[in-house]
This record gives sequence, structure tokens and C-alpha cells, in this order.
Amino acid sequence: MKLKSNFLTHSIDDTPYLVPVGASAGSELVRGNKTTGFLLELLKEETGEEALVDAMCRKYDAPRQTIAADVRRILDTLRSIGAIEE
Repeated sequence: MKLKSNFLTHSIDDTPYLVPVGASAGSELVRGNKTTGFLLELLKEETGEEALVDAMCRKYDAPRQTIAADVRRILDTLRSIGAIEE
């Protein structure tokens, strides 16, 4: 999976945003936290959900189950606005 090219990432004062452009301009703007920003950066390249969880586990000190649930929740949000190519 990968972030679609018609969505740009932007950060303002350490707050990450996912901005729809072009044909997606009617889509929802997503404001996230540092976790979301980290995942958005990883999603600029082709990756899988398990690889995202692995990367999060290396970066954050939290139980794998908690991280996996957070990744799943963020991916579900991104899928709901059509921001991910599967």
C-alpha cells in the first residue's frame, strides 16, 4: 500500500496534515498527531501494514498490540477518504 499521489503531507508547528489536491480536493483534510505524521512519511513508499507496525515498534516504546491497533485505526481513516493505494 502507498499514499496516493493526489494527497500531500504538510506539517505546521509539528502537527501533520494530509491535504487532498486535484480531483481529491473535495476530500477531507486530515489533521494528525506525531504518530500519524510518522506513518504518512512511511506511506510515501510502497509498504505493508506489518512493516508499518514494525517501524512503529522500533520508534515508540509501547506494546505491539497497542501499536498495531493504532496503525489499523489510522489506515482505516486513510482508506475511508481514499488516500491509500492498495
